[in-house]
This record gives sequence, C-alpha cells and structure tokens, in this order.
Amino acid sequence: MKKLTYLSYLEASKKSLEIAVPTTLKESVGIQNVLGRVISTDITCVKNMPSFDNSAMDGFAVRFSDAGKGLKVKKTILAGEASKTCLTSNTCYRIMTGAQVPSDADTIVPIENMIEVNGDYVVLPEKLKKGSNKRIKGEEQAFGNTLFKKGSKIQATDIAVLASQGITTLEVYKKITIAVVSTGNELKEPWENAGEDEIYNSNSYALISQLQENGFEATYAGVIPDSLEETITYIDGLKNYDVIITSGGISLGDADFIAQAYEQNGLEVAFHGIKVKPGRPTMMGKMRRTYVMALPGNPLTAMVKSTLLTMPVLNKIQGNNSFHHDFITAKNFESFNTKEGRVNVILGNLQQGEFRVTQKNKYGSGMLTPLVQSNCIVVTNEENAGIKVGDSVKVILFNSSLVQNQSNIFN
Repeated sequence: MKKLTYLSYLEASKKSLEIAVPTTLKESVGIQNVLGRVISTDITCVKNMPSFDNSAMDGFAVRFSDAGKGLKVKKTILAGEASKTCLTSNTCYRIMTGAQVPSDADTIVPIENMIEVNGDYVVLPEKLKKGSNKRIKGEEQAFGNTLFKKGSKIQATDIAVLASQGITTLEVYKKITIAVVSTGNELKEPWENAGEDEIYNSNSYALISQLQENGFEATYAGVIPDSLEETITYIDGLKNYDVIITSGGISLGDADFIAQAYEQNGLEVAFHGIKVKPGRPTMMGKMRRTYVMALPGNPLTAMVKSTLLTMPVLNKIQGNNSFHHDFITAKNFESFNTKEGRVNVILGNLQQGEFRVTQKNKYGSGMLTPLVQSNCIVVTNEENAGIKVGDSVKVILFNSSLVQNQSNIFN
C-alpha cells in the first residue's frame, strides 16, 4: 500500500497555486452580462469625470472676490443647460445641482448659507471658501487614467463607472470549464430510492452550488463506480475540461481508485495528503492542461477544502488577479480545544465582531448540519493546542472577498 507524505497546509496551498495557469482565452461581452466576469485588458477613462465643471449644490455661482456683497442674479442655470459667461460687476448666477458652472464663477454658495435672498437680489456671507461646492472637470477621473486593471473581477459598482463612460462592451476572459464528479457504488441520486446501506449524493450538488455562489459554472459529470478500469476510462473522458473536481475515493482503502486512475491518465501530482483536520486525503495536480482537484468524500470536509484550496486556484485559473483569501480579525467568544501537530479547520459564526465556534468544535467530518450552522472558518497553526476566550482569531467567511497579495492567516 502506498504511504502518503503529508504536506503542511501552507505548503499545499502554495503548491496548488504554483501549478495554476491563468487562462488566455477571451471574448467580448455586453455590459448587461459582465457582472462577475474578469476583464482581460486594462480599461481607461475615455470621458472626464465629471466631464465639465458643475455645481454640487442648489445655490448661487459667484466670484470669491464678491464675498459679503449684495448681488443681482444675472441668470438661472439649470442642469443640462450649456451656459456662456455673462457676469458683470456685482452679479451672480442662480444655479441648480449638476448644472454647468461658467468659467467666470469660481465658487458655489448654497441657498441656505446666503445672508439674504430676495427675488433676484442676494447678499453673500462675509466668509467664503474659494472653489467650494464646485466640481472640477476631471477631478474624479481624468481622460487616460486607468479605471480597471487587467485581471479585475467586475462588481456592480464597477458597472456604474463603465456606464458613465459610455462603455457597452468589454473584453473578458472566457469562463473556465469545470467538471464535478462523485465516486462510490453506495451513492444514489436524490431522485432515486436509497436503501439503508446506500446514501444520497450530496457532494456534487453542494460543490456545484458553492461554485455558483463564487461566480463559476460547473457541469455535473455523474458518479464514478468503484472500479479501477472504469475509473481510468471515466477520467480519460473528462480531459477536455479545464478543471476536474472529484470527491471521494482518494484515501488508501481497497476501493479507493481515484489517485491511481488519475496517474494512469498522466497526472503530475503536486501533492497527495495534507497535515490538516479535517481533510488529510486531498490531492491536486495537472493532466497536461487539465487541473485536477481530488477532494475527500466526507461532505463537511469536501466543502471546507473547496473553500480553502479550490476557490483560490479557480480564481487564478480564471485570470483574476485577486485570488488569495482575505480574513477578518475577531475575538473568540468561547474556548475550544484543537490538536497540536497539525492545522485545524474550525467551523463557527462571525457575529458582531466575535467568533463563536460551532458545537464546541465537536462534530464529525461526515456531517452536514454543522455547515448549515456556520458562516465562516478559522484555520489554526500546528503549534496551537486550543483557543481561549478573548483570543484573537483570523476568520475566513465562506463567501469571503479575495485579495491580490498573499494574506498570511498564521502571522
């Protein structure tokens, strides 16, 4: 029987990312469908923001040098109007929010700050701040500035900026193709009848849903039976995918054929086995262009490992510059034990800045309800024998943001 050499979590994380090669395939997508896509080229400012000097308030456009004077309103300027300069001595403009400010006015005084407003006659306060409430052309973004860098994942707020630039089509990386597979003769699909000695296949549906939550599309490729020959053939038929994610069949049992079948198909193994609980039997590698992620079969472990290792890799392959986990520092609410000599992945909830461990950290890797009861995880270091009340912990949310630079959860 082959003996596994277990890597540390950090070593496994590093190796998994080292072999992840970003896609180079591109396509053009309309702005209405670009949410969550990764752009494949820098996007620059083509229209100054704002595109003209304009008023930030309803009020009066005046010369700063006229502070304290009584002025006559020469003209009212509405939003959307282009107005030529026409001020003469002791005059000003009445102006609306967003309206263009003529070049002969340098300061906007809100209506509520005026000393007197009597029809077309107004009196300015003695103290004014030159340039106040006047938005200058290009002060937010100037023509030629880089708005979004290649490798950025488009958010809803980004789309507002794109629309303000009149950009309707973007060049993005094509979505990577992902196959999700389960293993085991004991598995039945949810619509089938499962006997007492059979279980329903939950892993594939959970993993596909988790991928969807994180912006990826995946194909359910079925269940591989516990047969080495059939597994080898099955894996060979999936080589057209960018990524294959399997769950189960990766341990050292007599019916665990996944690792052997992958290797028979030319897999170059990056690692097989991680010194972490739960989820030691985890394997990653490459079959030519196809990235392989072999996760444990226990449902809780498969979901946790997918969060920790799969999501950063998939984001890097998709071309996203931000693929490392971000974390939130929180205070621990309730003490719990962990085992020294390995990394421990702890389920819990982040509530009002506090981490609350799930079920006192006493649950099995084959369970599902602890996942439902949790919204985050904490990853301990190998030297840690427990977390006390009030200790600071670094929390990774299940739907956490990603950062471009490596964030070290152990320092």
